[in-house]
Amino acid sequence: MSTVPITKRGAELLKEELHRLKTKDRPSVISAIAEARAQGDLSENAEYDAAKERQAFIEGRIAELEGKLGAAQIIDPTVLDAEGRIVFASTVDLEDLESGQKVTYQIVGEDEADLKEKKVSITSPIARALIGKYAGDVVEVNAPSGIREYEVLEVRYI
Repeated sequence: MSTVPITKRGAELLKEELHRLKTKDRPSVISAIAEARAQGDLSENAEYDAAKERQAFIEGRIAELEGKLGAAQIIDPTVLDAEGRIVFASTVDLEDLESGQKVTYQIVGEDEADLKEKKVSITSPIARALIGKYAGDVVEVNAPSGIREYEVLEVRYI
Protein backbone atom coordinates (compact mmCIF):
# COMPACT_ATOMS: atom_id res chain seq x y z
CA MET A 1 0.00 0.00 0.00
CA SER A 2 1.45 3.37 -0.98
CA THR A 3 1.67 6.29 1.40
CA VAL A 4 -0.47 9.38 0.98
CA PRO A 5 0.90 12.77 2.05
CA ILE A 6 -1.11 14.70 4.61
CA THR A 7 -0.24 17.73 6.71
CA LYS A 8 0.13 17.41 10.45
CA ARG A 9 -3.04 19.52 10.92
CA GLY A 10 -4.97 17.36 8.44
CA ALA A 11 -3.97 14.20 10.30
CA GLU A 12 -5.07 15.76 13.60
CA LEU A 13 -8.50 16.56 12.12
CA LEU A 14 -8.91 12.99 10.86
CA LYS A 15 -7.88 11.61 14.27
CA GLU A 16 -10.40 13.90 16.01
CA GLU A 17 -13.18 12.72 13.69
CA LEU A 18 -12.21 9.08 14.25
CA HIS A 19 -12.20 9.56 18.03
CA ARG A 20 -15.66 11.22 17.91
CA LEU A 21 -17.07 8.43 15.76
CA LYS A 22 -15.74 5.74 18.10
CA THR A 23 -16.54 7.38 21.44
CA LYS A 24 -19.78 9.29 20.74
CA ASP A 25 -21.47 8.37 17.48
CA ARG A 26 -20.98 4.59 17.61
CA PRO A 27 -22.32 4.18 21.22
CA SER A 28 -25.21 6.53 20.44
CA VAL A 29 -26.33 4.55 17.39
CA ILE A 30 -25.97 1.26 19.28
CA SER A 31 -28.35 2.52 21.97
CA ALA A 32 -30.74 3.81 19.26
CA ILE A 33 -30.79 0.33 17.71
CA ALA A 34 -31.47 -1.29 21.08
CA GLU A 35 -34.27 1.19 21.75
CA ALA A 36 -35.85 0.57 18.34
CA ARG A 37 -35.48 -3.19 18.75
CA ALA A 38 -37.34 -2.98 22.07
CA GLN A 39 -40.36 -1.56 20.25
CA GLY A 40 -41.15 -4.97 18.81
CA ASP A 41 -41.78 -5.87 15.16
CA LEU A 42 -38.64 -4.94 13.18
CA SER A 43 -40.17 -5.47 9.74
CA GLU A 44 -42.01 -2.13 9.77
CA ASN A 45 -39.85 -0.25 12.26
CA ALA A 46 -38.54 2.92 10.56
CA GLU A 47 -36.47 3.93 13.59
CA TYR A 48 -34.68 0.58 13.52
CA ASP A 49 -33.99 0.83 9.77
CA ALA A 50 -32.68 4.39 10.13
CA ALA A 51 -30.46 3.46 13.07
CA LYS A 52 -29.03 0.44 11.20
CA GLU A 53 -28.35 2.63 8.17
CA ARG A 54 -26.61 5.20 10.37
CA GLN A 55 -24.57 2.43 12.00
CA ALA A 56 -23.44 1.18 8.58
CA PHE A 57 -22.37 4.71 7.63
CA ILE A 58 -20.43 5.19 10.89
CA GLU A 59 -18.66 1.83 10.61
CA GLY A 60 -17.78 2.57 6.98
CA ARG A 61 -16.39 5.99 7.87
CA ILE A 62 -14.36 4.52 10.76
CA ALA A 63 -12.82 1.96 8.39
CA GLU A 64 -12.12 4.69 5.80
CA LEU A 65 -10.43 6.97 8.35
CA GLU A 66 -8.35 4.13 9.80
CA GLY A 67 -7.21 3.23 6.28
CA LYS A 68 -6.31 6.83 5.45
CA LEU A 69 -4.40 7.31 8.69
CA GLY A 70 -2.64 3.97 8.22
CA ALA A 71 -1.43 5.02 4.77
CA ALA A 72 -0.66 8.61 5.76
CA GLN A 73 2.76 10.15 5.49
CA ILE A 74 2.37 13.03 7.94
CA ILE A 75 4.29 16.14 6.96
CA ASP A 76 4.82 19.02 9.36
CA PRO A 77 5.44 22.15 7.27
CA THR A 78 7.20 23.91 10.17
CA VAL A 79 10.12 21.46 10.04
CA LEU A 80 10.54 21.40 6.26
CA ASP A 81 13.89 22.50 4.88
CA ALA A 82 13.15 22.89 1.18
CA GLU A 83 15.46 25.91 0.76
CA GLY A 84 12.70 28.14 -0.59
CA ARG A 85 11.35 25.56 -3.06
CA ILE A 86 7.61 24.94 -3.25
CA VAL A 87 6.85 21.47 -1.89
CA PHE A 88 3.89 19.67 -0.33
CA ALA A 89 2.57 21.63 2.71
CA SER A 90 4.16 24.91 1.55
CA THR A 91 2.17 28.12 1.82
CA VAL A 92 2.61 30.20 -1.31
CA ASP A 93 1.83 33.86 -1.99
CA LEU A 94 1.02 34.48 -5.66
CA GLU A 95 0.12 37.39 -7.88
CA ASP A 96 -2.08 36.93 -10.94
CA LEU A 97 -0.09 38.71 -13.66
CA GLU A 98 -3.21 39.60 -15.65
CA SER A 99 -5.40 41.04 -12.88
CA GLY A 100 -2.77 41.92 -10.27
CA GLN A 101 -4.83 40.06 -7.67
CA LYS A 102 -2.81 38.47 -4.87
CA VAL A 103 -3.74 35.09 -3.41
CA THR A 104 -2.26 32.72 -0.84
CA TYR A 105 -2.59 28.94 -0.99
CA GLN A 106 -1.29 26.03 1.04
CA ILE A 107 -0.64 22.82 -0.89
CA VAL A 108 -2.28 19.92 0.98
CA GLY A 109 -3.56 16.38 0.49
CA GLU A 110 -6.79 15.62 -1.33
CA ASP A 111 -8.77 15.10 1.89
CA GLU A 112 -7.71 18.46 3.28
CA ALA A 113 -8.34 20.60 0.20
CA ASP A 114 -10.78 23.45 0.82
CA LEU A 115 -10.69 26.50 -1.40
CA LYS A 116 -12.56 28.59 1.20
CA GLU A 117 -9.63 27.99 3.56
CA LYS A 118 -7.12 28.63 0.74
CA LYS A 119 -5.96 24.99 0.75
CA VAL A 120 -5.45 23.40 -2.66
CA SER A 121 -4.97 19.71 -3.38
CA ILE A 122 -1.55 18.48 -4.44
CA THR A 123 -3.32 17.05 -7.52
CA SER A 124 -4.89 20.37 -8.58
CA PRO A 125 -3.57 22.12 -11.70
CA ILE A 126 -2.24 25.07 -9.71
CA ALA A 127 -0.38 22.87 -7.19
CA ARG A 128 1.12 20.73 -9.95
CA ALA A 129 2.35 23.89 -11.70
CA LEU A 130 3.84 25.31 -8.47
CA ILE A 131 5.72 22.27 -7.14
CA GLY A 132 9.47 22.77 -7.45
CA LYS A 133 9.29 26.52 -8.15
CA TYR A 134 10.85 29.36 -6.12
CA ALA A 135 9.92 32.93 -5.18
CA GLY A 136 10.31 35.12 -8.26
CA ASP A 137 9.36 32.36 -10.70
CA VAL A 138 6.43 32.81 -13.08
CA VAL A 139 4.19 29.78 -13.52
CA GLU A 140 1.57 28.99 -16.12
CA VAL A 141 -1.51 27.25 -14.79
CA ASN A 142 -3.88 25.48 -17.13
CA ALA A 143 -7.08 26.49 -15.33
CA PRO A 144 -10.64 25.72 -16.47
CA SER A 145 -10.94 29.36 -17.60
CA GLY A 146 -7.78 29.05 -19.71
CA ILE A 147 -4.08 29.53 -19.11
CA ARG A 148 -3.28 31.92 -16.24
CA GLU A 149 0.12 33.23 -15.25
CA TYR A 150 1.14 33.77 -11.64
CA GLU A 151 4.29 35.15 -10.11
CA VAL A 152 5.45 33.42 -6.95
CA LEU A 153 5.93 36.21 -4.41
CA GLU A 154 6.86 34.18 -1.32
CA VAL A 155 7.17 30.58 -0.16
CA ARG A 156 6.60 29.84 3.53
CA TYR A 157 6.63 26.70 5.66
CA ILE A 158 4.08 27.44 8.39
